[in-house]
Amino acid sequence: VYEERSDVLTKMAITAHRRYRLTREQVAQQKRGTQERSKLKLLVPSVGVFFTPLSLEEAFLFQDERRRISSRRFVPPSFNDIRLILNSAQLLSLTRNGPIELVTFDGDVTLYDDGESLTDQNPVIGKVIRLLQQGTRIGIVTAAGYTNASRYYERLHGLLDAIADAITDTGVVVEDPRLIILGGESNYLFEFDFHAPTFLRYVPRETWMLDEMREWLEEDIQSLLDVAEGALRECINNMQLSAEVLRKDRAVGIIPVAGPGRQKFTREQLEETVLVTQQVLEVSRPGKKIPFCAFNGGNDVFVDIGDKSWGVLSCQRYFGGIEGSKTLHVGDQFLSAGANDFKVRAHDEFAPPTYPDYS
Repeated sequence: VYEERSDVLTKMAITAHRRYRLTREQVAQQKRGTQERSKLKLLVPSVGVFFTPLSLEEAFLFQDERRRISSRRFVPPSFNDIRLILNSAQLLSLTRNGPIELVTFDGDVTLYDDGESLTDQNPVIGKVIRLLQQGTRIGIVTAAGYTNASRYYERLHGLLDAIADAITDTGVVVEDPRLIILGGESNYLFEFDFHAPTFLRYVPRETWMLDEMREWLEEDIQSLLDVAEGALRECINNMQLSAEVLRKDRAVGIIPVAGPGRQKFTREQLEETVLVTQQVLEVSRPGKKIPFCAFNGGNDVFVDIGDKSWGVLSCQRYFGGIEGSKTLHVGDQFLSAGANDFKVRAHDEFAPPTYPDYS
């Protein structure tokens, strides 16, 4: 039997308003430097920094018109409902508190499907070019760790070709960089270069490294990768995985053994491998010195030196010191276990899409 929803909506609004006050109090405590005392921090110890106010009421009403959350009788608000409400609140706040100066994107499952490339048919391309034309800086912060520009061109050729075509059509070449790629989470930087064969130019690490990164000793980095490799090999043996270890200069991981009948790892196997490796590293000597990220890549597991929080911070500083309140990160992995977008919350606002949708 259909019931008029106005009373339900009113009750939900009253309850929600009580919770909204917690976020406002958190922001006020942050400004005073006493955020550890906020009620929200006591209720949710893992809560991060609020760089902007959140227009939660307006965002709920916006999504309620589309998803009819308050009209449902048996299905409570879902994870996806909450995610979309928070996304909408974040975007409303960012657009109303001045122009966004930097947008950073994850690669796989955000800009394009897992393991695929950004082709010229992808609808995100027009949106990115519009942001660039408006003066917004773009950073693509990806776990894909390549040391040469051609590999990134293979993955992003649709976008890079479209930007080059737009420059050719207008005849205007902007000399200062507007788009950069931070690969290997935070290890390899390439910037757009209209004159390069791949439209990308490698930027030597020593010219853009953060001061904090310069304190990471190479001996400790390789020691951490040694410990990670040992943990990964142990997981291969314990779970009888048809996998091989791939070691790079700033990462180590496991991938399916190549050839016919290549294994598709289960989600449980991948997450177990991530959590075991992460635990081993956290209690190790090098793991206490060097930041790292252990993550589930869909059908592989990798440990990278640094993480995307360092990648986003590097983008902010490379572009002259853009503040967190003027930065938006778009990624797909924001759960705390085995997710490499999770830590960017320390340096900017974020929007985790349920599925890539750029309409």
